[in-house]
Amino acid sequence: MSGKYAFTKTLKEVRFLFCQTGEQSAATRSFLTRAYPIMKKNNPSTPIMLREAAGTLPKIYARYEYGQEKSQTLEGLSDKQIEEAVTSLVKNA
Repeated sequence: MSGKYAFTKTLKEVRFLFCQTGEQSAATRSFLTRAYPIMKKNNPSTPIMLREAAGTLPKIYARYEYGQEKSQTLEGLSDKQIEEAVTSLVKNA
């Protein structure tokens, strides 16, 4: 699994937005509990920000060089689907 989270060199920042208690964010919280330590270990200099706010729908943002930014909603996705979405964003600029 560690190879999945080796970020592209053009990735400058990853942000996860989710609700700390909401049902729609449960899979995102589960994914982050499992995968955050691995992502941080493999990419110690890339900021990985976790933003919790009541009522927030789960979403990921990836910011690349030159201010380019991509986002994807994580609402309704399973842990495995979230992993695939994150992997596609952090590997492709």
